[in-house]
Amino acid sequence: MSHSAWLSISILRLSAVLFLLSLNGCGGGAPSGPAPAKASYTLGAAALSPASVTAGGTATSTITVTPVNGYTGSVSLSCSSITGATSPPTCSFSASPVVISGTAAATSTLTLSTSIGTPDASVTIAVTGSDANDLAPGNGPQTLTLTMASVIQHVVIIFQENRTPDNLFQGLCLPPNGKPSSCNSSNPTAYQYDIAGTGTDSTGATITLGPIDLGTTATNGNPDNYDLSHTHSAFVDMCDLNPATGKCAMDGANLIPYICMPSTGHCSPPPPDPQFMYVYPNDVQPYLTMAKQYAFADHMFQTNEGPSFPAHQFILSGTSAPTATSPLFAAENPAGAAAGCIAPAGVTVEVIDAAGSETSNPPIYPCFEHPTLTDSLDNANISWRYYAPSAGSIWTAPDAIEHMCVPSAPTGGECTGSDWTGMSPKVVLNQTQSNAQILTDIASTQLQQVSWVIPTGQDSDHARSNNGCGPSWVTSIVNAIGNSPYWSNTVVILTWDDWGGWYDHVPPAVIVNTSNWGSGYVYGFRVPMVVMSPYAKPAYISHITHDFGSILKFIESNFNLPPLGYADAPADDLSDIFNFAQTPIGFQTIQQPPPPLDFATCASDSSPASDPDDD
Repeated sequence: MSHSAWLSISILRLSAVLFLLSLNGCGGGAPSGPAPAKASYTLGAAALSPASVTAGGTATSTITVTPVNGYTGSVSLSCSSITGATSPPTCSFSASPVVISGTAAATSTLTLSTSIGTPDASVTIAVTGSDANDLAPGNGPQTLTLTMASVIQHVVIIFQENRTPDNLFQGLCLPPNGKPSSCNSSNPTAYQYDIAGTGTDSTGATITLGPIDLGTTATNGNPDNYDLSHTHSAFVDMCDLNPATGKCAMDGANLIPYICMPSTGHCSPPPPDPQFMYVYPNDVQPYLTMAKQYAFADHMFQTNEGPSFPAHQFILSGTSAPTATSPLFAAENPAGAAAGCIAPAGVTVEVIDAAGSETSNPPIYPCFEHPTLTDSLDNANISWRYYAPSAGSIWTAPDAIEHMCVPSAPTGGECTGSDWTGMSPKVVLNQTQSNAQILTDIASTQLQQVSWVIPTGQDSDHARSNNGCGPSWVTSIVNAIGNSPYWSNTVVILTWDDWGGWYDHVPPAVIVNTSNWGSGYVYGFRVPMVVMSPYAKPAYISHITHDFGSILKFIESNFNLPPLGYADAPADDLSDIFNFAQTPIGFQTIQQPPPPLDFATCASDSSPASDPDDD
């Protein structure tokens, strides 16, 4: 191309650019006015009413669509996000789309419907709109907040002593509460209990379980005046573990030692196998009634492989470890007049390692320091109370937690923490049937949101120590709740702290020689559990594996609490036991036992609150 041709083309291109610039108000021409404002709309969302609901309730908000710059059109409303609830509420609008045809704003009512089974939650909802041209609101989505309270506002844990399902609930397999076909220990169905009337001993012999009294009052002629060992070594005997498979043969119960009291008669125990016994059904009829009416868990296991002191630590904290990071567990009952952080100098408790050895580490003073469920409750402003027979008891779990007890001396002092000494203490002592603050608190509408209820020795079902009044004690509490306004929003969990040395046929899942949490010390043998609530499945038999961690996890889930990371971490949350969609079960009063084990007789016993020094 010649130089002159190239110059002509360049001039033409420059002229075109200048022309386009002039059209846009640039260059030498006069500037044009601002671009016309776009038509749009804004959203407004009134605060939810009510701002707090119980799960299953509804809340509403008025959503206002306001046109801007002459906007007309149809705006479809939606909840673009809902966060903070495990079962989020559903959104519905009284009008959607909302039609804008003039200058006036239009409204629609948003209704949030919550699910009745949802735990405590703080929910954030974003409301937005969109029209046929995908035009979003000019001011963006609008945010609403809703506080949801679980329909279950109270959980009561009644912790009795030392029984297995085969021992305490054999009556479910016998008239008038059941029949042999009601139970099937080889392959129980949904309508059969996993309860056995026979067992195998270490010689391979089949032993038929025989009847015995619950207590020492001889209502049936053979009072239970002996106690069976339920130390970790007794667990090892009865389990007869195959280390290759991690399975218990459950054939060593006859090797468990017993302690007898000749002074009270009926000693030695019934020959030849005092471990293979079941309690006369008439002694525990209230328990059988509760199990038949509500949910009975026949695969509930104590978390630990030992006696009461560590078991009570697990029901409070999910662990009996000395510290938050220790690989060890307190494994036995301390030997001495008092336990926990107020034990005298020289009192120690044996600890167990991941290999299941109690001799690899020296015994320690029974005062521990790690988080507990009560810490989580306090942090969330969830009220709680622990009703106990006495300070220093192996059953009074808070006395072994240093930051709860705040001992007045390094050893042999007393608990001075606010949980014990406040104007309305959270740890309530000296509880008996004749002086039961749990009953007073229910009657005066002072029931806390989470309660632990620990019996005296007489009311405990503990062999050799109870007087048969345990069923009366439990019945009085259940009836007080059931016949009060609390019934509509309460779960009562009745369980036993350990197996007590009694035979049981179901092997636990034992964790052996692994790096998993709890290695060497979980899980122990079965204990019974009955769950009572308007939302517990009626006449339900739970064959799901539960343990003490399940109770902690249920409370954590219900009140939206963080996990402790101990027994609660691997456990289920008892969800199979509940049906929040069912019509709430009306309470039927549980009949008290007849004299001499009725409430009037048992409540008149004002013996000093105590627990047995078992093992």
